[in-house]
Amino acid sequence: MIEHVINALKPQVFELLINANRHLARYEQYGYPVVPDQNDEYLGPLSGILASLQAAKTDYVFTAPCDAPLLHSEIVKRMWENVSSEPSQPCVAHDGQRIQPLFTLLHKNLIDNLQQFLNHGERKAEIWITKLNPIIVDFSDQAECFININQPDDLIRIENRLKQP
Repeated sequence: MIEHVINALKPQVFELLINANRHLARYEQYGYPVVPDQNDEYLGPLSGILASLQAAKTDYVFTAPCDAPLLHSEIVKRMWENVSSEPSQPCVAHDGQRIQPLFTLLHKNLIDNLQQFLNHGERKAEIWITKLNPIIVDFSDQAECFININQPDDLIRIENRLKQP
């Protein structure tokens, strides 16, 4: 699955980072920096986003989970077209029914805000993103790019879909 995400994002970004906490050597084989969370508590996706923001060399970071292999070929471009002049206002994808808080374009100036959120015991990405008054980016025409794989049946469905021309 990660290969699909890498292939989709590689032409869209200047730098690609992989956040992982296990099997680091396996992920390093892809040739991109592997960034583990800054602690051993595995605090969920926001902890990985924080580590990625801290490690990134660019001012903006686009985040996407690797269990969503149907990423749109211009997802970053569409996000970038909606960036505000206020860097603390992230862009977040909306699939036509709800926001997709792990598909975000974030400025590095949100590092302290996210660190404080995690330090207060918070973990839900949707709560954090919503508090930041995000710019909602419409992807209702590409809602399938947010389908994620949670079960073996999901994987089979996605594999069959990827085999289709």
